[in-house]
Amino acid sequence: MNIPQSVFWENEAIQLLDQRKLPHVTEYLTLETVPAVFDAIKSLAVRGAPAIGIAAAFGVALSALRHPSNDIEELKEQVLIDSGYLSQSRPTAVNLFWALNRMNEVVVQSASADALRENVLAEAFAIQKEDEDVCRTIGEHALPIFQDGDRVMTICNAGSIATAKYGTALAPFFLSKERGINLSVFACETRPVFQGARLTTWELMQAGVDVTLITDSMAAHTMKTKNISAVITGADRVAANGDSANKIGTFGLAVLAKSFGIPFYIAAPLSTFDLETPNGDSIPIEERDPSEITEVNGMRVAPEGIAVFNPAFDVAPADLITGIITEKGIVKPNKEAIAALFA
Repeated sequence: MNIPQSVFWENEAIQLLDQRKLPHVTEYLTLETVPAVFDAIKSLAVRGAPAIGIAAAFGVALSALRHPSNDIEELKEQVLIDSGYLSQSRPTAVNLFWALNRMNEVVVQSASADALRENVLAEAFAIQKEDEDVCRTIGEHALPIFQDGDRVMTICNAGSIATAKYGTALAPFFLSKERGINLSVFACETRPVFQGARLTTWELMQAGVDVTLITDSMAAHTMKTKNISAVITGADRVAANGDSANKIGTFGLAVLAKSFGIPFYIAAPLSTFDLETPNGDSIPIEERDPSEITEVNGMRVAPEGIAVFNPAFDVAPADLITGIITEKGIVKPNKEAIAALFA
């Protein structure tokens, strides 16, 4: 079974799968500067909250290696400035800030320039390895909610290329394939930039998982006519009360699932939880370039001058979520249960 990898470190540079070119071209970018990492995150060459965090962590390592100063205080200042710059690349994915905060602590605590350079790279590798282990554990916890022959719907891409490996929402499908459990996936295309059509279908097909592509507007009809057993999605930020921000369209799937009596699950590592954000109304929602809606592959599909609203995310309220699947198990989406995860 082939499970693609989206981010890795090689020859003192970041090797990054360019997700903008999938599924037609499988190409890795070599990122050697902090601005290159910023641009890769901003332009969606790398996307998926955990993968963004991993890329940013290695970006901090790049900063430490590239700055020539051996004065420890000067190097700390330069690296922390670069870390702050990277934090501005995407506002919604909390893993970005979680990873950068971890890296910043290592920077501050390092006693010499050589130690700083060694420590930040070791921490970036640790973040990557932890995410791989966490994703597999999330998949282990998710598997029991499915039965052989189930049909499951998802949106966007919360798979191996959005994480270190396995993914969050897609992890149970990779594990079920390993164990001979037959699950079928119905993947929403995920407008406006088609992460479901381009990425989720591609990586599930790479692994030999049964997957069917639908447009976002087909979700209700598909739930009704194709005996959908459950919906599972990833998340870019989970608020303290369980409200969960994910790719635009997730809220709609949660409403539909409630209407049809279908369980709706969020799969997210603890690093995606933001206890400082009380509820979904407090989650900043990124709005992106109108051309993502008015153009498809560079071809204009809407009238010139049309007003465009292009939020990248929406929030599924906690009362529509059956459970949140974490590395510590499946929890109810409420403040008390979430707080207990961090006790």
